[in-house]
Amino acid sequence: MKSKIVFILALISGLCSSLAWADDATINSGDTAWIIVATALVMMMTPAGLALFYGGMSRTKNLLNTLAMTFVSYCIGSIIWVMWGYSLAFGPDIGGMIGGLDHLFMNGITVNSVSGSIPTFVFALFQMTFAGITVALVLGSIVDRMKFSAWIIFAMLWITFVYCPVAHWAWGGGWMGNIGALDFAGGNVVHINAGVAGLVLSLVLGKRLGYGKEAMFPSSVTLTALGAALLWFGWFGFNAGSQLAADGIAASAFLVTNTSASMGAMAWMLTEWIVNRKPTVLGIASGAVAGLVAITPAAGFVNLPASLIIGAVAGMFGFYSVAVLKHKMGYDDSLDAFGVHGMCGLWGALATGIFANPTINEAGKGLLYGNPGQLWIQIVSIVGTILYSAVGTLIVIGITKLLASGLRVTRDEEMQGLDNALHGERAFEL
Repeated sequence: MKSKIVFILALISGLCSSLAWADDATINSGDTAWIIVATALVMMMTPAGLALFYGGMSRTKNLLNTLAMTFVSYCIGSIIWVMWGYSLAFGPDIGGMIGGLDHLFMNGITVNSVSGSIPTFVFALFQMTFAGITVALVLGSIVDRMKFSAWIIFAMLWITFVYCPVAHWAWGGGWMGNIGALDFAGGNVVHINAGVAGLVLSLVLGKRLGYGKEAMFPSSVTLTALGAALLWFGWFGFNAGSQLAADGIAASAFLVTNTSASMGAMAWMLTEWIVNRKPTVLGIASGAVAGLVAITPAAGFVNLPASLIIGAVAGMFGFYSVAVLKHKMGYDDSLDAFGVHGMCGLWGALATGIFANPTINEAGKGLLYGNPGQLWIQIVSIVGTILYSAVGTLIVIGITKLLASGLRVTRDEEMQGLDNALHGERAFEL
């Protein structure tokens, strides 16, 4: 009798082990390793790449404040995401608008949980880095004049009430994905969303003191160029990693990302050279970022020739948005977050509807391949993102203004420089 009991227990144990092994077998080690690396690459884009890119473009007296705001944006995004952001974006769908609260504080997710072919923890971390960089992009429109305390409150509210819903719409089972909108790595979710929010926030804050009347030179174009290079490097994780697998589509996304960035840099440089008679390093760096922004929604859907066109148009369009449109419209977008991310993100989303190639990814078929309806779907998704981001950001601004007792630094603090006035530090000992 005793031997039979031992045999039965051993059989049950073996069956349980087999079931556990079957669950683990759904995890692909190659995919997992790649997405872990991609996550690290995207993480580097915010506190390193974007901080240097934005910091170098800000004035010397505000460089450290810009770095601090970028750093804290990533920290806030990381904390909000694991507490409730992931659940709002990727929890069970509620009416196509938002995720449920089933995964608050990552509830219900264990080391054995799997999303696709990778552990859910890895998937959640990868998506977390997107939340961190998106809110950080917004600050490019308002450096030099927003209270640090107000920025912290704004970032917390904006990630929760603006970023997470739009991420759910596109990637978490919401209405945008359900109508067939294509957004491979964040044309709507990241760039249009952040660009529109930055424009709205800059309009509410008002122009910097002396804007349009005195020269406002970048503190270090060298830092900006280095930041652009780090962004470019990290963007391979951003775009190719969004396939969530180490496969041919990821490889194609990697290829077209690099090509579009290169074309963007060259197009911006040549346009600036023709118009202003000088090709600047700042223009080359900005053009590369414009090309990266534009290819982001299309990366997993388009082929190499399309990426050449997307990057070239982004470089020219970005230059026009920064050098012409901003001055004609009269708004003070400090570091051109709207001009580069908002406008080039819009172009990229439209281009996806035009160039999506079913031989690259069967999930996407654009206008040039016999599906004009895809372009209309892209337009609907763009309009939805713009309207929600604008209205949602205005509401968040109103709440922030109440909680932070105002949004803008004092006149004396702005003239003195935020590095010393708010942080008691200086970027350079000159």
